[in-house]
Amino acid sequence: MSVSALSSTRALGGVSGLLQVVSLLGLVPLLLKAAQLYLFRQWLLKALHHFPSPPSHWFYGHKRWFQEESELPILLKRVEKYPRACVHWLWGIRAFVLLYDPDYMKMVQGEQMRGTLPAGDNLPLEYMPLDPKAHIAYRYLKPWIGTGLLLLEGQSWFQHWRMLTPAFHYDILKPYVGLMADSVRVMLGSRAWSVPPPSTGQVGEAHHQDSHLEIFGYISLMTLGTIMKCAFSHQGSVQTDRKFQSYIQAIRDLGHLIFSQLRNALHQNGLIYRLIPKGCWNHQACHLTHQHKIPSFSWAVPSSDAVIKKRKAHLQKEGEMEKVRSRRHLDFLDILLFARMENGSSLSDKDLHVEVDTFMFKDHDTTANGLPFGEHLDQMPYTTMCIKEALRLYPPVPVIGREFSKPITFCDGCCLPAESSSLSFYGLHHNPKVWPNPEVRCHAFLPFSGGPRNCIGKQFAMNELKVAVTLTLFHFELSPDPSRVPVPTPVMVLRSKNGIHLQFRKLSDPGGDKYKL
Repeated sequence: MSVSALSSTRALGGVSGLLQVVSLLGLVPLLLKAAQLYLFRQWLLKALHHFPSPPSHWFYGHKRWFQEESELPILLKRVEKYPRACVHWLWGIRAFVLLYDPDYMKMVQGEQMRGTLPAGDNLPLEYMPLDPKAHIAYRYLKPWIGTGLLLLEGQSWFQHWRMLTPAFHYDILKPYVGLMADSVRVMLGSRAWSVPPPSTGQVGEAHHQDSHLEIFGYISLMTLGTIMKCAFSHQGSVQTDRKFQSYIQAIRDLGHLIFSQLRNALHQNGLIYRLIPKGCWNHQACHLTHQHKIPSFSWAVPSSDAVIKKRKAHLQKEGEMEKVRSRRHLDFLDILLFARMENGSSLSDKDLHVEVDTFMFKDHDTTANGLPFGEHLDQMPYTTMCIKEALRLYPPVPVIGREFSKPITFCDGCCLPAESSSLSFYGLHHNPKVWPNPEVRCHAFLPFSGGPRNCIGKQFAMNELKVAVTLTLFHFELSPDPSRVPVPTPVMVLRSKNGIHLQFRKLSDPGGDKYKL
């Protein structure tokens, strides 16, 4: 054999040996990571052993059973079989305890710790909420709504909560009723609702005069119009301009995208997620909602930053602040700009931006003399009961996440580890062990959550619901479309997969000009 051949053989052998060494060095971290994940799974299985778990796959958990189309029916079967809680595996190393028992809810939400909140900005430890937001679930919301009241924790949460609470006081919300009524009238006066009334007011007459309508889009525009008026004193025509539908669609898309990202193990890395189509659209949708404008059109809804800067500059003019204070009612942004902490400091521009965005997104996707019955919203017991029953059957937010600083031991001895858990309001409200006699159980009805971190805008939402229902039923007889029954689907909020289709019939005007659209 020639010298050159030997040299080539030795060179190839050296390269092969080097590749083997590199392969071994690369394999070691993978084996260590696999061992780490295996040990973590074993620890998780042991930590959750107090709670029942339906059979799951070691790798993809309950993913095969819990798809959007079939999730709620399967959940109800789980609630019937395991009446207090059960374990839900997203994948091999990600699981959470799904809670839907009133006693568990009360313990987890820390209601017993609240008491009477003391004065001052520094909240003592015994009054601090037991349940900071679940980092795993809520971190996906941060690029969208920022770190506002919904995502804050500890003293920062309490300071913002104390400053924002006056904005939702009953007397402050009264003037908003007229603005809500205006938005409802615009919705009901649109062409889609314009059908001739029957010749008489007899129920059941002229069935052929019933019209069909998918109402979700109109309700979305109506609530967006109300939010823009109440938050910014916006005077533009939100409901009649069809271009605003792109903004609403972006919010709907974000709900689906975030929900999908949360449940996909391959989408947990933010850098990788941004490179795939869903991640790109998520980023674009966030940008669109922040700018409040639609590409390819020459118009734009003012962004939160632009509105805040313009309003602050206006208030700094001599005498303008006192003029605004003397107005009959302030909008949400005015209240935030006037708000002060105990130490005299106000919210920064960044804090103002995220709180306005939180109000816009959270309440959208959930003058008093302008409405003759505006002073009597609390005197509508039957309507209120009907609304509450609808909220029980279809809670706007079907589930929320929680994580804890230490394990929690429930009254029955079950120990919940200091890991993420979820409170299923949909499961709670449909729990057959609770609802045959719910009045004997507290924390059995939580459409706006409960405890110190309940929904700060629940009175605003209830007022809007009462106004919308009352005005609509003054003018229309409604019934469900039996051919297109809504299919509830849980995403960030509870939505109908196939829309909300109704049959409606215009009634003879019952109140003359008093309630004219």
